[in-house]
Amino acid sequence: MSSQRANPSSLSTPYPDATPYPSRRSPTYSRDGMVAASQPQAAQIGRDMLARGGNAVDAAIATAAALTVVEPTGCGIGGDAFALVWIANDDQGNGELHGLNASGVAPQALNREALVEAGHDKVPLYGWTPVTVPGTPSAWAELSRRFGKLDFKTLLEPAIRLARDGFPVSPVIASLWQRDTATFHKHLEGEATQPWFDTFTFDGRAPDAGEWFRNEDQARSLEAIAESQAESFYRGELAEAIDAFSRRTGGYLRKDDLAAYQPEWVTPISARYRDVDVWEIPPNGQGLVALMALRLLDGYPASHRDDPELLHRQLEAMKLAYTDGKTHISEPQAMTYTVEELLSDAYTEARRELIQDAAIDPQPGKPRAGGTVYLATADADGNMVSFIQSNYHGFGSGIVVPGTGIALQNRGHDFSLDESHDNVLKPGKKTFHTIIPGFLTRNGKALGPFGVMGGFMQPQGHVQVVMNLVDFGLNPQSALDAPRWQWMGGRTIGIEHGYPAPLVRAMAARGHRMQVDTDSRSYGRGQVILRDPETGIYCGGTEPRTDATIAVL
Repeated sequence: MSSQRANPSSLSTPYPDATPYPSRRSPTYSRDGMVAASQPQAAQIGRDMLARGGNAVDAAIATAAALTVVEPTGCGIGGDAFALVWIANDDQGNGELHGLNASGVAPQALNREALVEAGHDKVPLYGWTPVTVPGTPSAWAELSRRFGKLDFKTLLEPAIRLARDGFPVSPVIASLWQRDTATFHKHLEGEATQPWFDTFTFDGRAPDAGEWFRNEDQARSLEAIAESQAESFYRGELAEAIDAFSRRTGGYLRKDDLAAYQPEWVTPISARYRDVDVWEIPPNGQGLVALMALRLLDGYPASHRDDPELLHRQLEAMKLAYTDGKTHISEPQAMTYTVEELLSDAYTEARRELIQDAAIDPQPGKPRAGGTVYLATADADGNMVSFIQSNYHGFGSGIVVPGTGIALQNRGHDFSLDESHDNVLKPGKKTFHTIIPGFLTRNGKALGPFGVMGGFMQPQGHVQVVMNLVDFGLNPQSALDAPRWQWMGGRTIGIEHGYPAPLVRAMAARGHRMQVDTDSRSYGRGQVILRDPETGIYCGGTEPRTDATIAVL
């Protein structure tokens, strides 16, 4: 593996065509439009919307809806979503970045005291207890209302057709489906979770790669969402069905919770890394973790990718940032410390001083005393979307509402039951959220969307992709091809097998417990689209660790 030399200003255009890592993929170029997604069928559907006169927002919605059908292991109608939307003012890269938070809240009937009295020390992973109000359908409808060009029903028609007629299951999704089915056989039982097996298995068996799968119940639900602009889900027939099943099987979610929910437009947050501004969704999302880590790393000179000193600093910075994030991030009004305090120069410098020659066991600081799907789209006018949606753990809670094909998320599992914790469970509260879309600008001009899906791997993937692009001059495809690491808690570091053995040994000598992994499914799955502001030409990369593709006009 070649060693990539750093240059603080190396994110230059046109993007380099070197492919230093094993990959079957080349960077993809287009000027008229591009859709990067984890499933070929979904990417093609988004591209078709561009061809029909739709914009990047239309393409993102259609792609996202299709992904709930063809990649149910990572997302569904009953999940949450976030988006960063760049609306161009001209062809020179000028415009405005908008943020959409479509994460849901804890039901009003769910409270910490009841769970503690029932003997729980944390929120369960499966069943009704971790189910929060789903935000994904509201995200699609809200994006369409504000920025879309095509009729909302048009955007969902391909997903409806896929669900009704069926599709061949892709290889990586088949393996994840089989893994999740085995897990559910161990942990799910009773009336509340039996519909999952009825909906997503063949008599208890997950589909194989290439096997045809259809979900007619989901097709009918998508039709109801399309006809009503998601009103059926929150204040109509689907809401009634969710409420009735929840009441019958001991759940907490009610139609009043659904009726009260609205997605929220938010102001994106950013941090400068070298000469690039990195943008994320503000808390309750964990994008702040990526920004804190990049702020720490920006204080060091860049060297090359295989420099032991650089990798050690990356690992330590991520540990410190994540420890802070897990301690301090919740919905903004519940946080002890603000985003500005956590990203401040003084706090960043104080945390950077903790990075020494040996691995540390990180502790949260005090700024002041006292498997998800990601997609990226772009159109000929320079509009771009960074979009992510998720059921959280695989299929989510294991709850499927009978007759709807809707799998409900288990996002509430991340709530704390410690009453002193910022992220303590309360009715109507949003929890710490793992899914994060990213976006890059330079000097106020758009570069483009990026993201890496995969639970707590996501901010770690963001940091590594940004450094690959900015410090090491890799094109979007090579930036995704490059092997990754992930902090797994304490001093344990998972690292992909593509890293040189001497580098792994050097990390072990510094006290890191290195775990070389041959299974890449837990190292995130990303997409990147960057726009050359001089030519308007897009360069895209898509994840080699899944069944991803890029579709272009």
